Amino acid sequence: MERWKEIEHVPAPAIAPKFGPLTGMRVLMTGSIVAAPFAASLLAEYGAEVIHVERPGVGDPYREQAPVVKQGDQRVSTVWIQEARNKLSLSLEVNLKIPESKEIFLSLIKNCDVWVENMVWIEKLGITEEMLFEVNPKLVIAHISGFGRPQFGGVPEECNRPSYDPIGQAEGGFMFINGFPEPMPPSPATGFMNDYITALFAVNGILMAYLHAQKTGQGQAIDISQIESMSKVLSDLFVQRFLLGRTKQRGGNKIPIFQPANLFKTKDERYLYIGAYGSFVFGRFIKALELDPNKFTHEAAGGSPEALNSEIGLELNQLTMDWVAAHDAEEAKQHLLSFKVPCGIVKTAEDLVDSEHYQKRGDFVEYKDETLDQIVKAFGFNPKMSQTPAKVWRGAPKLGQDTDAILQKVLHYDDGEIANFRQQGVI
Repeated sequence: MERWKEIEHVPAPAIAPKFGPLTGMRVLMTGSIVAAPFAASLLAEYGAEVIHVERPGVGDPYREQAPVVKQGDQRVSTVWIQEARNKLSLSLEVNLKIPESKEIFLSLIKNCDVWVENMVWIEKLGITEEMLFEVNPKLVIAHISGFGRPQFGGVPEECNRPSYDPIGQAEGGFMFINGFPEPMPPSPATGFMNDYITALFAVNGILMAYLHAQKTGQGQAIDISQIESMSKVLSDLFVQRFLLGRTKQRGGNKIPIFQPANLFKTKDERYLYIGAYGSFVFGRFIKALELDPNKFTHEAAGGSPEALNSEIGLELNQLTMDWVAAHDAEEAKQHLLSFKVPCGIVKTAEDLVDSEHYQKRGDFVEYKDETLDQIVKAFGFNPKMSQTPAKVWRGAPKLGQDTDAILQKVLHYDDGEIANFRQQGVI
């Protein structure tokens, strides 16, 4: 058939409004929970026209992730409400062994700047990079997986492994150093933090490759793995191992190389984190607690693991615990801040929703969720930009809500062809 060879490229956006620094970029996303959709969400919030591909009649399982909100006979995941806004939903069976699916998919590839996927085994669907670069030499391909793709190196059996967020945390080295020392077990970070960090690396790679493609006309593939995303944010863990022969251990809430740098319980049963890195900030902390600066010097009590574990270092830690325990959280925070000592109260969702600072920063936005057909409130945007701000132009879509519009406006299929695709179960 190879209809894709004849169709003309339709500039983006064809359906989404023009706004933000990424207007003119079109992204095709075939992936689910969590990294690939979140990467696409970030691009969509800053103006990219994002087409989220879902299986006909089934949809992305992200829609059903608990907890869900129910409205009449409709139900939708709270995370879908937050993360799927600004996206176009195309219901398409992505199996290139089906001729019609192949035509639609390759036509989309010709019309997109970026393809983001986390399906891992794309070759089983008849998809190869060589095929896609033939269709669109400027294409940026972002592969997101647990262990990476073999074309970039590695043990093939490892690359072929399935993965989820905690697995990446475990095998990427993060989980071993997260939590409290033995006999407590290692602890995964909650909230799918590995996936979200992986998504940030994916967006970084996509934007670099997109910039290169716009300059040179040459696309490329990007390989983003969960394990390497975790390993990349472990600071000096590997240098310690290579040069000092050390294996970093779990230390709980306390940073083991300087103090105060710990979580302390307050009089009103809340928690306050105090961090005072460096001799100048340490000195301000000692002054704030009205301690003897000649006795509690940075070198003797606060500036190294040896100082922390010395008799005077342990004494300082106990004095800090006692001082915080004698004050309410807000009182302690304000006092320390008056001496410019960094500190923060552990906040709940309720705290942040009520935060005057968050409200004045415009951190909560309202929009209509398409599935519930009602106004919802969610977290807004980061980063904030002075000239090309992010925005929500539409809430999270219904399954297949934009299928006809995409096929008509981007790929130039007519009503009869679309009806035939639907009858065959392709869309």
